[in-house]
Amino acid sequence: MKNALFTIILILLTMSLPAQPCLDLGVKGGLTSSGLDTPKAWRNSENTLSYHVGAFGRIGWGRLFLQPEAYFNSRGGKLEEVFVENPVSTVQNFDFTSVDVPLLAGIKLVKGDFFNLRAMGGPVFGFITSGEVEGSPRPDAGYFRDHFYGWQYGVGVDLWFVTLDARIENSRNSVYYTSDFSARNKVFLISAGIKIF
Repeated sequence: MKNALFTIILILLTMSLPAQPCLDLGVKGGLTSSGLDTPKAWRNSENTLSYHVGAFGRIGWGRLFLQPEAYFNSRGGKLEEVFVENPVSTVQNFDFTSVDVPLLAGIKLVKGDFFNLRAMGGPVFGFITSGEVEGSPRPDAGYFRDHFYGWQYGVGVDLWFVTLDARIENSRNSVYYTSDFSARNKVFLISAGIKIF
């Protein structure tokens, strides 16, 4: 019985998908607001504002789509540590760049000829290309990880050949790690893109 029900659902889904998938390719860029999430509550975190630029693809079947991307992303964060014994604060600025590769799955909540409203989410893989830390005492920039992974989710709008996205990203492993300190990256991205094909 379960196999028959599964087969019927699979046939209905297959019939609802068009024979030829829709394919879009384009370029995108936008603003990146990023900060660091640390396990110690006595560290105050501030976001930094930077940019990202890259390319995207979208392959869709009706309302469903997959959207792989690759872009260069400038990230960072600012941490302030206040010592209880000695009321002196230290500020450390973390700046690093990465090549990010998200693979998003989504649905068009509103689908039209010239307007689409989308919701999407999926994993993202980041490869850190450079890292720098400024502050006193000066931490070692060599503790940046080579790569990290996380999740992105958000919404988007298509207006003819222009696409607009707003997403939140949370890294699942540390981007900076020492024996007594680790930090994950939390990011908010706003981007605009142009469909070339």
